[in-house]
Amino acid sequence: MKKLFIFVLILVFAGGSFAQAVPRGFDLSNYGVRIEPDKRVMVVLATLESARTSNEAGQTVPVLKTPLSVEGEKFRELLKSDLAALNEDLRQRISTFVIQYKNRNPKLTDAELVTPFISMAYALTPTPELADPVVTSDLPGSLLDVLDFAPLVRDFYRRSSFAGNMPEYVKLYQQTADLRLRSSAAEMVNELLTYMHTKPQLFFAEKVQTQTQKGKSKSVKLKNVETRDRERRFYIVPEMLAPSGSVNFLNIRDDYFAVLPPETDLSGSGVRRAYLQFVIDPLVLTNSKEIASIRDSVKTLLEVRRNVDPAISPDVYLTISRSLVSAVEAKQKETTLAAIATSQARQNIDRAKTVEDKKKVSGDLEKYKRALADETALNLSESFEKGSVLAFYFAEQLKGMEDSGFDIASSVRDMILSFDPAKEVNRLEQFVDARKRAVAARDDRKKNPGLAVIPENPVTTKLLEIQTTINAKNYEKADADLKLLVKQNATEPRIYYSMGRLASLAAENITDPELQSAKLQEAKLAFENVILIAKKQETDNIAQNQRVDAALVSLTYVALAKIYEFFDESTYAIGVYDKAIQIGPVTGGAYDEALAAKQRLLKTQ
Repeated sequence: MKKLFIFVLILVFAGGSFAQAVPRGFDLSNYGVRIEPDKRVMVVLATLESARTSNEAGQTVPVLKTPLSVEGEKFRELLKSDLAALNEDLRQRISTFVIQYKNRNPKLTDAELVTPFISMAYALTPTPELADPVVTSDLPGSLLDVLDFAPLVRDFYRRSSFAGNMPEYVKLYQQTADLRLRSSAAEMVNELLTYMHTKPQLFFAEKVQTQTQKGKSKSVKLKNVETRDRERRFYIVPEMLAPSGSVNFLNIRDDYFAVLPPETDLSGSGVRRAYLQFVIDPLVLTNSKEIASIRDSVKTLLEVRRNVDPAISPDVYLTISRSLVSAVEAKQKETTLAAIATSQARQNIDRAKTVEDKKKVSGDLEKYKRALADETALNLSESFEKGSVLAFYFAEQLKGMEDSGFDIASSVRDMILSFDPAKEVNRLEQFVDARKRAVAARDDRKKNPGLAVIPENPVTTKLLEIQTTINAKNYEKADADLKLLVKQNATEPRIYYSMGRLASLAAENITDPELQSAKLQEAKLAFENVILIAKKQETDNIAQNQRVDAALVSLTYVALAKIYEFFDESTYAIGVYDKAIQIGPVTGGAYDEALAAKQRLLKTQ
């Protein structure tokens, strides 16, 4: 049976999607990302789980009761059953250590107590040895406090049933991660890299001095300089026993690790910042000569902050890297939300019946954009106060990159050389009012979580509800909801696009070739309706700003072309890909994917 092309899920907003569609065949490993559990972390946290104490009623209870995700709680119960026969002497020694450690840190929550143990896991050698690090002098104090737990971890691994069950545990972890994390990770990586117009540097060239013996002489040695490529990797580590809502980030030389519950939504998690750090760190190191020219100026700014908070790192390179990460994170979010709001407002203006109503929507949009700018200023201020003293500067520089579409890798050098320290002295003071407004807005959102600045489009609201149903894989209900919605809004192209996408997803789970073909024909018809509506608007000379969003048309053409590919109609597929290419690289469209697909098909003909 032919392999079904997977159609990418996109978030449907008014006027189309502004989330970058993940290209078909998107391979995370090409961007340095690996999603896999770490056996060391699994063993260390399972050892912690075995610690027991008695409560006031004399009942035996866990020493640490960290909040876990739904899947984590299920695994905890499984582990509890598997460890029921654990040697009592070993359990007692583990419990004594954990109780004493908890008593030494009474202000920390159970979730916070787990963090240094995760760091300790990465200081150990891989299973089954789990040996201590050879050098401990450069380890942070919090890790040294728990390093004596390592012998207990080794005993636990050797004497419990955990090692024997490890293959099944790893399989369970990986299955859950593939189901929960892989698509979310692909969207996150694609979205961030699209904003920065770049690809991560996966190998870092290191010059190493070597010595070789000259001839038969034992005393004369020749010195050579060799260039060695070091591979850089970003690990997303699913961990059932990681506290719910947590992301533990570690950077060990060229490897970056983000340890998190497998049900984490990466779109709003700390993993985004961690991945940005992975991408930006080598860009900063590559421009070390340029940084040397501004080193003293940055150090002066940094010392001002260190007088307020001595815990801030004095490292200039780290400061610049973190500042750029903070700026990218804040500006990418602002830019994306502003684009979505603009599209939604345009749809609301199209539906407004009076000039006054149209003006109100436009006014609300401008108000929302100002609120976004205030929130960005607050985010940058918070990063600035933590030591990212160039966050405001880089945020200004990124505006030029957004407008030009230049690769951030080629822009960093100019950003550094354009640095003017005099403009950075009073950054916090410059944004006092914006910060106050943003803080007030945050408080309002907490009190009124459903508060919306831009008036909601009822179709958009319903599509978002249906999207939640699709995410839950309840395709039957989603189909019924879409059919009801299209009866009420027969000329709304976004509904037809959603119907086509849903039919494509449903076809993935059909094994009967005829039924699968019928479902794809259903998807094809829905996508064709989007194109027909767009063409009719063009024929009727509908105003450009009232037509089907170009990004949605672009995505629809690519979705149609994939169906033609599935049915081995390559000539038709190339023609449809051409239609998407002719639209151009519109924000949120599928131009790059269409271009790559056309080139691939031409090579096979």
